Amino acid sequence: MTMMTQLEAIRCGLSEEMKRDSSVFIMGEDVGLYGGVFGLTGPLWKEFGDDRVIDTPISELAIVGTGVGAAMLGLRPVVEIMFMDFITLAMDPIVNQAAKLRYMTGGKIKVPMVVRMLGGGGLSVSAQHSQSLEAWFAHIPGLKVVAPATAYDGKGLMKSAIRDDNTVIFIEHKLLYKSSDEVPDDDYTVPIGKADIKRVGKDISLITYSGMLPKALAAAAELSSEGIELEVVDLRTLRPLDSATILESVCRTGKAIVLHEAPLSLGIGAEVSALIMEGAFDYLDAPVVRIAGKEVPSPYNDTLEAQVIPTVGQIVTVARKLRHGGCND
Repeated sequence: MTMMTQLEAIRCGLSEEMKRDSSVFIMGEDVGLYGGVFGLTGPLWKEFGDDRVIDTPISELAIVGTGVGAAMLGLRPVVEIMFMDFITLAMDPIVNQAAKLRYMTGGKIKVPMVVRMLGGGGLSVSAQHSQSLEAWFAHIPGLKVVAPATAYDGKGLMKSAIRDDNTVIFIEHKLLYKSSDEVPDDDYTVPIGKADIKRVGKDISLITYSGMLPKALAAAAELSSEGIELEVVDLRTLRPLDSATILESVCRTGKAIVLHEAPLSLGIGAEVSALIMEGAFDYLDAPVVRIAGKEVPSPYNDTLEAQVIPTVGQIVTVARKLRHGGCND
């Protein structure tokens, strides 16, 4: 085992897969000489050169479209979109081509492409660089969507995503790059479609993913001193959802909070809440509660931005009310 940051772990997963399979390559804006906006791909460019880590023009549509074509011809491109917000410029090749070609051709054409993108706020980079748009992609049949929250999961899910014969949307939260944990030195993968219980508890199931996991664990630790034990479920994969793990947890605890950074309306939390109501209604002691980001564009000012993103204090307050009163004010 080696202690790694999530950034290092994802890079390690990319490097191992590029060594294992010569059809894997990286392409995107400033991924080569510049090294990537957060420095993730720079060492890979030095290791594999211009033929495997390819700088592209500033055109998300061209980058993703080229990736789709390369994947159709048997390569395994890892396409980087610098910020998730910019993916709006490349929705057609993802939603109308990559997600549908395998189905429309009866499996004759596969699109084994990974689309990496940086999501979430917290760095005061304003409304066009701070969004959490994962629900857009999770809505589309034919795509897989993963959002790791730890270094271990980041490396393991990257390796699984590259080996998958479907297009995988790989969401990396900016604030998690410096978080660290132990990562195995040996080859391993984390299965796509499998959630993970990061903390066992008996009172409330707290279901979350990506940038909200550290806050969920911090809230759970604080509440534990009061005798309230949260079970923290990290979804890891948003499509396909691991419904079995979600429902098993809620059936044990009888209460559920769904937490995400994206705005509340029509988000992942709504889908998880519906799943719980349909599959575990008879086990619930109170309605499912959702905690999410405010319904506003992300402010540039850091004080205002902090008011938009869910906090540990907010989670603690909601959990106390749910544990003792069962109501969501």
